[in-house]
Amino acid sequence: MDLRLPAGLVPKLVRYGAVSIVATTTSLVVLGLLVSTRTMAPGWANVVATAIGTVPSFELNRRWVWRQHGRSSIGGQVVPFCVLSFTGLALSTLTVSLTAAFVDARGIDGAIRTLMVQGANLAAFGSLWVVQFFVLDRWLFRRGPAATADIVIVSAESDALVDQAA
Repeated sequence: MDLRLPAGLVPKLVRYGAVSIVATTTSLVVLGLLVSTRTMAPGWANVVATAIGTVPSFELNRRWVWRQHGRSSIGGQVVPFCVLSFTGLALSTLTVSLTAAFVDARGIDGAIRTLMVQGANLAAFGSLWVVQFFVLDRWLFRRGPAATADIVIVSAESDALVDQAA
């Protein structure tokens, strides 16, 4: 049995991971500043941080990871990407708000409070990372029919070799 990954999948995953680091760092810095200074409630701070992090995430994913240039489609790419991001936002906002309430009820403050809220944010978004990659790759930034090819390719020749060896 010959198992091969689609050409370019590993480099694409590496680029996707790098974009995630950039977008996550951007969001976490904004979230950390807003939470630590108590500029706004953690839930609203998370909304602002996610909105800000979505901009470099969309552009870098579209242009660098999936190599698409020119004008982006508002209805075909921007809106669905924002829906994905804000679905993650809804999950992370709930998680961030519950975490903040939990730590506040226990009198946890300062850097520990901020780190726990940021950890909640990372856990929520991290849980959606793989799902989002496949949605972007197979649907949102898909390039023609070749992009929907199966991940596992079975070679009839290798199956025959296995049968002969048995």
